[in-house]
Amino acid sequence: MIGKLTGTLDTKNPPQVIVDCHGVGYEVFVPMSTFYNLPELGANVSLLTHFVVREDAQILYGFASNPEREAFRELIKISGVGPRTALSVLSGMSVTELSHAITLQEGGRLIKVPGIGKKTAERLLLELKGKLGPDIGAVATQTSDTQADILQALLALGYSDKEAAAALKALPKEVGVSEGIKLALKSLAR
Repeated sequence: MIGKLTGTLDTKNPPQVIVDCHGVGYEVFVPMSTFYNLPELGANVSLLTHFVVREDAQILYGFASNPEREAFRELIKISGVGPRTALSVLSGMSVTELSHAITLQEGGRLIKVPGIGKKTAERLLLELKGKLGPDIGAVATQTSDTQADILQALLALGYSDKEAAAALKALPKEVGVSEGIKLALKSLAR
């Protein structure tokens, strides 16, 4: 029903913000990824929203980008995953990181998100497979097995997706797994 809010950012109180739209203040719950990218108080802000109507409440959830909102909508379709849990998932990892975890079937990365246990992580992996960003899946299949192994090793060592991806781009195309890991670690150490 309410798809987008544009107005003045009135209050920031994580994970909630209040957007003043011509004198009406809308309380909007946002994931931390959106919260960190909000402008200062008093500035104009525009959020894509998802409106949830329950028996006891009407709640707005806001997102900085359409992929975030679409991921949220896919998450809440899953049995046992409500809006709060979906918000927690999107606060704990970016849509790209979530897509990679789903594509590579990495339940361990999902379990790190507060409120996600082993069974819920397995359900997410099963039910979201192929639903989050077909372009992410295409990118994952284009990378060679060697690059995928190097990426897995870097992620297992605790590097973020961005750091690992940047290190992979710097590698020569025909590098082996062990040599690629060594070169990637050297570039990350700089």
